[in-house]
Amino acid sequence: MKTPARWVFFSAVLLLAGAALAQRAVRSRVNTRASRSSADLPRWENAPGFEKDVFTFVRVQYSSHGGSGWSTDYPDADLNLSYRLQQMTSMKVAPEGRVLQLEDPELFRYPFIYIVEPGYLVFSEAEVAILRRYLLNGGFLMVDDFWGEAEWRNLARELKRVFPDRQITDIPRTHAIFHSVFDIPNDLNLQLPAVHFGTASQFNGGITWERDDAQVAHFRGIYDDKGRLCVFISHNSDNGDGWEREGENEYYFREFAEKKAYPLGINVIFHAMTH
Repeated sequence: MKTPARWVFFSAVLLLAGAALAQRAVRSRVNTRASRSSADLPRWENAPGFEKDVFTFVRVQYSSHGGSGWSTDYPDADLNLSYRLQQMTSMKVAPEGRVLQLEDPELFRYPFIYIVEPGYLVFSEAEVAILRRYLLNGGFLMVDDFWGEAEWRNLARELKRVFPDRQITDIPRTHAIFHSVFDIPNDLNLQLPAVHFGTASQFNGGITWERDDAQVAHFRGIYDDKGRLCVFISHNSDNGDGWEREGENEYYFREFAEKKAYPLGINVIFHAMTH
């Protein structure tokens, strides 16, 4: 997979946006619970002729042996994060994301892909080979919203099939991915619970985990031969709910969507597009 010219273009755009973003916070609300046909949903258009020169949020559709699977928080999480990127940066962002299977030939057109709830995910042999080739040729994968040790073991097993000779390592909070656009404090607890857990946390002493064996959020990754982070894993955290449910509760928006989910999501995309 060669590096398309538009990836270089996005890198320049994102670098220009970084300084301004660091001084701003999300202010408005998105009606996330309306139907897709509702006029209340955010809409925007890009200049004619540049439809392909935009960032597109791509969600991976995969097979699983249980759980809610690939469609969790879809489509509102994808739409809201795309809207925030368009609203708060100089990036041009596609108003509609994509859902692709790994075997789709269009996969290699997109530098960033997102997998949600991988605790029961199962890759086919063909998908293993394709994902390895995609990541080693410049692609980036963000994994999000899975909890506990059993779900971790499942993901680790599937990624080991993709990269038998590479280790999944902890990403220190000093890593640039946490400080690229938004300077996220190293001591900020970045655990992002689902909206009902997050809302309840203001009354139960600040508990933000969803099960006993998932009390601490972990951020882990895989690097390629050049030392480029190509897989970012958010374990024991649910950033997608922060994007999807931002408009449902003032406390949840202020404490989780605004402070954690959006800064981290934007930082991850920034890092993916500039490295």
